[in-house]
Formats: sequence, structure tokens, C-alpha cells
Amino acid sequence: MEAGHLPALAAIERACFRAPWSEQALREELGKGIFLVAERAGAAVGYVGCQTVLDEGYITNVAVLPAARRQGVARALLRALTEQAARQELAFVTLEVRASNAPAIALYEGAGFRPAGVRRRFYTQPTEDAVLMTLWLGQEERGCVPLE
Repeated sequence: MEAGHLPALAAIERACFRAPWSEQALREELGKGIFLVAERAGAAVGYVGCQTVLDEGYITNVAVLPAARRQGVARALLRALTEQAARQELAFVTLEVRASNAPAIALYEGAGFRPAGVRRRFYTQPTEDAVLMTLWLGQEERGCVPLE
């Protein structure tokens, strides 16, 4: 993600979310974590944002323009994100998703994420639980915890 992407990403946010991030909020994420943009014919059609803390990744948003959905854009973004997270030696990547959002849950499960818990009343407009989903990238996924 670069500064030149910000107006288009703010428009994607408005098209996808009830409480979209502003262009300024997106600007504040520049250079932090892993933020990737999907482009088609030079125009942004989606993006994924992941804040990183030490060896942990927290996906903030996965957004794809409605006209570009069901074309593999989100799947490609998640694949690129998890590949970059693995190169950065993150232990895991995690996210929240509305409990009623079956298509998104299926997308994340297809990318290897597994349910890890529930955050009660996490979302508003309307109030709804979030399913916490995590993808382990290190030895922990095999039941091994490295001791140093």
C-alpha cells in the first residue's frame, strides 16, 4: 500500500463497511505492518491490512469492491499476506469476522484459518458476535512450542 492508493482504498472501505476507515485512518497505517493492494488494469479493487506486533499478525480489514467479488481477489490477497507473514517469521495471523458472515468464514477456512474463540457483542450496527479465527504459521500449528 502506497500513499497513491489511499483515495481508492477509502472508496473501497465505503463500499464494503458500515463503519469505513477514512483516508486519514488508512494513511496512519502506511509503513506499519503488512498492507497489500490488489489491482486490476491499474485500479485498486481490494486490499488487506495486517498490523504486526512482535511476531503476531492482526488482520484489520479484508475488502474487495462488490463488482470484483467471487473472482479470487480476497483469496489472492490472503495468500500473499500469509506468505509475507511467514517470511517475516510471524507465529500466527488472526482476525475477527461476523458470526453471520458465512461466505467470509468459508474464505478464511479455505485459507487455513481455524476458529479460536468468540468475542461476544464485538460488532455494532447490528450488534453481533465475532468469531476469532487464527492461522498458525510456526511450529505451534504442529503442537510444538520451541523453547529457547
